Amino acid sequence: MKLATIRLGEPGEPGEPGDRTTAVRVEGDFLVDLGLPDVGAVLASAGGLTAAETADGPRYPATGAEFATLVPRPSKVVCVGLNYQNHIKEMGRDLPEYPTLFCKFADTLIGAHDAIQRPAETDAFDWEAELAVVIGRQVRRADEAAAKAAIAGFTVLNDVTCRDWQFRTREWLQGKNWDSTTPVGPCLVTADEIGGPRPALDIRCEVNGRVMQQDNTGDLLFDPVDLVRYVSTMVRLNPGDIIATGTPGGVGHARKPPVFLQAGDLVVTEIAGLGRLENHVVAEAAR
Repeated sequence: MKLATIRLGEPGEPGEPGDRTTAVRVEGDFLVDLGLPDVGAVLASAGGLTAAETADGPRYPATGAEFATLVPRPSKVVCVGLNYQNHIKEMGRDLPEYPTLFCKFADTLIGAHDAIQRPAETDAFDWEAELAVVIGRQVRRADEAAAKAAIAGFTVLNDVTCRDWQFRTREWLQGKNWDSTTPVGPCLVTADEIGGPRPALDIRCEVNGRVMQQDNTGDLLFDPVDLVRYVSTMVRLNPGDIIATGTPGGVGHARKPPVFLQAGDLVVTEIAGLGRLENHVVAEAAR
């Protein structure tokens, strides 16, 4: 099953982009309205994924749909750094004994085709293609079985980063939490469609048509089940929470000379079986 969150117009104007959102089930060329505002609300509902599988509602054409970020207000977005060997080596680090964790705020999240806002304060704006785990049920101190059961599915994420701010200190949060910089989506794809809770999927990132990152999610040091177990040991994971599993080698910071994103660039992030993000970089307007 595939679920998404799309933008609609005012009531009475289905299919017209606007500020109102609704969760949908993807059925070929059509999107079935599930009657809830977003995928996070679906996962938190009493029926969860089971109810979403059979729910019926208005149908919209998939062509031209405007995808909002998958879960607009997760209770937490936990991110993992240094989780592919080639990326660890290009960043000059040793293989970690434990996952390297940091968090994102919901205000960073944007839709699958929304513009990435490039802050004026950075000179080192970088891409990071990532597999993202979406949590489907509340879990704490999960064992192997509970961790697998807690995974609703997977989606695509790009953890766009201000490298100069990231490396100001030993803590990374300030480089990772700029407003409207992190595309997520377009769909949540359940684990049964992509080989289970430890999928081995080709992942790639292109900038202006040039392949910058290319790997397979089967190469993760700490896989999705490991991460749910580890993170849930310290904090409760709730329906709609997201775990970004880390990025492979090929980031701009590690290139010689370094290459960074500029206004006008097109970033395409794709994971086989999950979908594709296409985001233009724009200069952030002053507020």
